[in-house]
Amino acid sequence: MATKDLKIPLLEELEKGPWPSFVTEIKKSADNPMARDTLRQLEKSYEDKISHWKHGGLVGVMGYGGGVIGRYSDSPEEFPEVKEFHTYRVNQPSGWFYNTEALRTLCDIWEKHGSGLTNMHGSTGDMIFLGSTTEAIEPCFADLTEAGFDLGGSGSDVRTPSCCVGPGRCEWACYDTLDACYDITQEFQDELHRPAFPYKFKFKFSGCPNDCVASIARSDMSVIGTWKDNIQINQDEVANYAKNGVDIEAEICELCPTKCISWNGKTISIDNSNCVKCMHCINVMPKALSPGKERGATILIGAKAPIIGGALLATVFVPFLEMEEGYEDLKELAEALWDFWGEYGKNRERIGEFIQRVGLANFLDEIGLEPIPEMIAHPRTNPYIFFEDELEEEDE
Repeated sequence: MATKDLKIPLLEELEKGPWPSFVTEIKKSADNPMARDTLRQLEKSYEDKISHWKHGGLVGVMGYGGGVIGRYSDSPEEFPEVKEFHTYRVNQPSGWFYNTEALRTLCDIWEKHGSGLTNMHGSTGDMIFLGSTTEAIEPCFADLTEAGFDLGGSGSDVRTPSCCVGPGRCEWACYDTLDACYDITQEFQDELHRPAFPYKFKFKFSGCPNDCVASIARSDMSVIGTWKDNIQINQDEVANYAKNGVDIEAEICELCPTKCISWNGKTISIDNSNCVKCMHCINVMPKALSPGKERGATILIGAKAPIIGGALLATVFVPFLEMEEGYEDLKELAEALWDFWGEYGKNRERIGEFIQRVGLANFLDEIGLEPIPEMIAHPRTNPYIFFEDELEEEDE
């Protein structure tokens, strides 16, 4: 590890303290010239207080419009090894399940064609390969596909679908997130690799309302597991929790957002008609409580992080969908959304912003969904009600 001659005092400040440092990790690859120049250029960015990366450029593999993000240095004479520093998004397996052989294969491919630097994983879900030349893109892609991997989404397309570990490790999963994520990925290969939308579109699959992939806050289509029937209760285990120090009145009943749980000192009862499936009680007493048996998913649309406009949380479009193998209803809904948004959406306008602009009622009407109470964000403030023309004609 040749780092003695690297003069990066500002970056080395980030190595001080008890927390992990990306500087330390990049130093481990400092024998690679691209990694060394990455550190040197970043040090200059800290000195000048501006980025020395130029973002953009049309680079990619033949037949794909996404998957490789072009990036260049604005000081190629000073940092020649990173004059081209393209980023690859590699489509991850559902739930991020790798075996060691697969990981070694991926690392060998990347050390052969790029800087050796990786991000495990990007917020989109993909494995990120950081830094290669334009010349290396096609050979690297060929090696990835031979090993059974594909590029993920980038640009104005379907971004790589991602999911929680679901039934692979979690007993609360209300549907098979791993299968749903894989099925949707395979179904929408064209939309994933060839950008044709106004802006990006993200699928994220969470197996239960704990939402471990934060889908409700950052995915255009959020698929969150839920149940229709009653929470399952084991009263003997409830008694054991109380006996072992859990204050059920304070820690369960009082913290229930709808106050639908009551405790008489021996057993609990739940008014399931008022339960909002927040999972708090189940998380505190996992041996005593579990989701109901009639399981499926709630479909929410339109979340995003703040970029131009503010952050948006997703809106309920389908309160309960049985997640049957094939997921035809889910696919039909996605295609209906894309048809309307793709026709009238503005450039770089996420679907949630588009819904805000045209109005939820108009959007629902165009895609053929009936409005339901679960879609209401707050009570109406306009006292006037306007009826559609056809309804007035029927009354005449």
